[in-house]
Amino acid sequence: MQVIHRVVVLALDGVVPFELGIPSRIFGAARDAAGRPLYEVLTCSPDGGPVRTEADYGISVAHDASVLATADTVVIPPSHALDAIRADGLLPAEIAEALAVVRPGTRMVGICTGGYVLAAAGLLDHRPATTHWHEAEQMRRLFTTVRVDPDVLFVDDGDVLTSAGVAAGIDLCLHLVRRDHGSEIANEVARTCVVPPWRDGGQAQYIKRPVPEPAASTTAPTRAWAMERLGEPLGLAQLAAHARVSVRTFTRRFREEVGTSPGQWLTAQRIDLARHLLETTTWPVDRVARHAGFGTGASLRQHLHATLGVSPQTYRRTFQPAGER
Repeated sequence: MQVIHRVVVLALDGVVPFELGIPSRIFGAARDAAGRPLYEVLTCSPDGGPVRTEADYGISVAHDASVLATADTVVIPPSHALDAIRADGLLPAEIAEALAVVRPGTRMVGICTGGYVLAAAGLLDHRPATTHWHEAEQMRRLFTTVRVDPDVLFVDDGDVLTSAGVAAGIDLCLHLVRRDHGSEIANEVARTCVVPPWRDGGQAQYIKRPVPEPAASTTAPTRAWAMERLGEPLGLAQLAAHARVSVRTFTRRFREEVGTSPGQWLTAQRIDLARHLLETTTWPVDRVARHAGFGTGASLRQHLHATLGVSPQTYRRTFQPAGER
């Protein structure tokens, strides 16, 4: 009998409707090869009553906080109820009581400022986390032991995950589907929801900066060109030449647009391609490495271990059924 992973979303007063709907939309679209749902998504409020939103309407929920005791994953979207936490760093009694029923080992997820709840509950102490870039400094001031990274779209620290603002919640939920069931299912969810399966760079690219000169061109065509040639040697000079600018100008523009260096971005794309090939083919590791642009199996092993902490063989065993290896 199939066991369905239960996701419970805690809606707090003043919840932001967009982020509240992300878990249901993303996890609800995840299906196995037979079309069966892989997740069950429930929404609760602390007392089971209606919840005001930040918009001009309220939301009725079917459950109170007791359902959190049955969750495999708990998701906390942003809400105005968190303003009190943002002011003093303390967890309101109503929220503390709700979280008290969560079983040890349950996966905890904070979307945008929902991460403040996790921080106030002590779940982010001495751990990496992120939030909306506009809130990063405030989180640092309130929770001095939390290692806040304002540049990334999300942080996966195992059983506790946090995302940047608004649509970054989509990135995080897709990442969880990919982590749980592999890139093939996650990519199908992304197609169903008409969103990219992953986005380049982090939220650094969305932080408000001075408007660039009108003559400045984008590096997007060169990124698209490179994505078609990941298996080939691609140096910084070659990328800059394709963009018809100097290496220095290309590097500056690339970082401004993507939030990371060209080399880091290229390695990340190659790792994503290698992961997909390990999940969906029976190719030997050396062939996967060559096709993804790492050259040798040893190089792929080094990069995969540095990024994910596992070898290619271990990764393949995790995501590929035994009969398909």
